[in-house]
Amino acid sequence: MAAQKRTALDWEDVRVFAALARHGSLAAASRALSINHSTVSRRILALEKTMGQKLVERRPDGYVLTPAGGRALTSANEMESAAAVLARGASDEGPTGLVRINAPPTLTQAFLVERLATLCMKHPGLDIEVATDMRSVSLERRETDIALRLAKPQDGDVMAHHLITMRFGFFGTESVCELVEAGNNPIFVGFDEANAYIPEAVWLRRQFPNARMSIRTNNQLTQAAAARTGAGLALLPYYIGLTFSDLRFCKIENEPFSREVWMVTRRQDQEKQSIRAISRFVGDIFTRERKLFEHEPMAF
Repeated sequence: MAAQKRTALDWEDVRVFAALARHGSLAAASRALSINHSTVSRRILALEKTMGQKLVERRPDGYVLTPAGGRALTSANEMESAAAVLARGASDEGPTGLVRINAPPTLTQAFLVERLATLCMKHPGLDIEVATDMRSVSLERRETDIALRLAKPQDGDVMAHHLITMRFGFFGTESVCELVEAGNNPIFVGFDEANAYIPEAVWLRRQFPNARMSIRTNNQLTQAAAARTGAGLALLPYYIGLTFSDLRFCKIENEPFSREVWMVTRRQDQEKQSIRAISRFVGDIFTRERKLFEHEPMAF
């Protein structure tokens, strides 16, 4: 086959390719980049023509990378990181570049983001992107660089570091807790049907199969909000339940529930200064604030 004449590489094509690889669909990539679907498709075709290789394949559930696309994504991510450094005008001192972190939504919103922001202030050349996809994003496909997981990963060429044991308890208003502690049947707020598979939802249903569920929502922050109105008890991680002064810990004689929090990174990225810096910082955060997650509060 005759060699094709290749045009110069266009950075915008690379940026769009990285976004499609990360988000998995034209719609999601176009939203992330604030461009239309046709532009995403055109940019991908242009990059494939420039490289002379098929980079993505369309499937019923979205786009996946070809082997050539997987190799190209490594370089695309490095180009993105370098572009972020140039845009910020950072010096060569300290960690630089863009690092992506994926974590459960509630953990991100109620705990992680505020603390990570202090690291960006300390290192002006370091950019952090925090995502809260409900799906389990892939480190191997470079959809993220660091992932916080509520279970130990069982496969993949990754490094997994145990951070803390996240313990749960029942939290409610003073009046609700008094009724339950006096022997009345508890009423709960919990997860909706779409999230009934989540381990804490399964545990609650098994422990209290006949209990009323007055409010059902898709996350623990909204469950805490419902509990604060007196709608019932919410099964919450300690770090959330203790955030609100109008909720208190309610002691119920049932098997305690907990989940493990793990930090996962790619094995080949262990020497990258930016990923090392953030991994160390996240580990220190959880070590320093372990009591918030693991020590049982006092019941009144």
